[in-house]
Amino acid sequence: MVNEDGSADLFFSPRPDLEVATIRAADTSGRLIVRANGSVDHLAAASLDEALAAVGGRLAEALVSRPIVALPAGWCSWYTYWNAVTAQDIIDNLEVIDREELGIDVVQVDDGYQQEIGDWLSSRAAFGDLEDVARRIVDSGRTPGLWTAPFMVGEHSDLARMHPDWLVEGAVAAEQHWGQRIGVLDVTHPAAAEHLVAMFAALRERGFAFHKVDFIYAGAMEGRRHEDVSGVEAYRRGLDLIRAGAGQDAVILGCGAPLLPSIGLVDAMRISPDVMPAWEPDLGDISQPAMRSALAAGRARAWMHGRLWVNDPDCVLVRPEVERPEPWYEYVATLGGLAVSSDPLPHLDAAHLDRTRGLMVPADLEPVGWDAWAGPDQGLIHRPPAFL
Repeated sequence: MVNEDGSADLFFSPRPDLEVATIRAADTSGRLIVRANGSVDHLAAASLDEALAAVGGRLAEALVSRPIVALPAGWCSWYTYWNAVTAQDIIDNLEVIDREELGIDVVQVDDGYQQEIGDWLSSRAAFGDLEDVARRIVDSGRTPGLWTAPFMVGEHSDLARMHPDWLVEGAVAAEQHWGQRIGVLDVTHPAAAEHLVAMFAALRERGFAFHKVDFIYAGAMEGRRHEDVSGVEAYRRGLDLIRAGAGQDAVILGCGAPLLPSIGLVDAMRISPDVMPAWEPDLGDISQPAMRSALAAGRARAWMHGRLWVNDPDCVLVRPEVERPEPWYEYVATLGGLAVSSDPLPHLDAAHLDRTRGLMVPADLEPVGWDAWAGPDQGLIHRPPAFL
């Protein structure tokens, strides 16, 4: 809450690894009444930036034990090839990365390579040879990256068919996604936990040392598990298992995640809805994919960068069909977070390749204050966040 004199009062969950309270405020007869359904701390400071820095420091001290590293730039297949990506698409872009010296060190295969949601070690026939792709990326001197949704299990998957007892009873991650109903992996089941560790270990053996783990909110959903634990406890246990399999030196990028319960368990975190070439989200819903919604959410969470993890603003898009390239370019450059291109590099002209090259730099770990966003109105809500 920002007061008239510029000072700020922040209310936050002090131990989000155990509990995340819902905090609500309401104007009641001229008084702001703050209510919460769990444990909440209050912090007052002379400014919003000072308050956010203090909260970030407290959360980091309590939960962050791994060093936060300035992650290198990357390229991701999603926003060009979507779920129709092929091995040849990856190789074609890798060749441009080499030839143009774009400063890209991680090449990440996104959704579309897998046989089914839950069967992450099997590629669909139309994709091609995932292991060969990983070898080519390694041979180029770069790190192979891979997208998974490790806590999600599609009803059409071999995993769901062979091990229905590995699913959280009563938990439905999505009624209809990827053409099927999506269940939740029960990481408290010993065999399921062993499977999760072994799966990430097998991917690491193939060379994948960068993991974008997506839709991981599923791991925190409530339901009947093998062990009687809360959704948050199961979620954090699941991320520990992923780390155990992938390796302590692997990079774990959280996406579609409950943010605060993830502190200390991921190296980088997506802090916004998906970006898109379109500026405005469909139907004006600020929670939906678009540049404006991604930018607004990312600015509000910029204070997390360098304190809790490396912020991921989502991918760099510079291709001609981007409606308003300047605000997104300036935002990504100012944030200093994870820089990942997702344009079709073989089809970019020299000017667009130059723009991409300018953004493909390692993350700057210096947190960004709210005042850094002062400037021309970009059609955004300039009101700072009130509560954490």
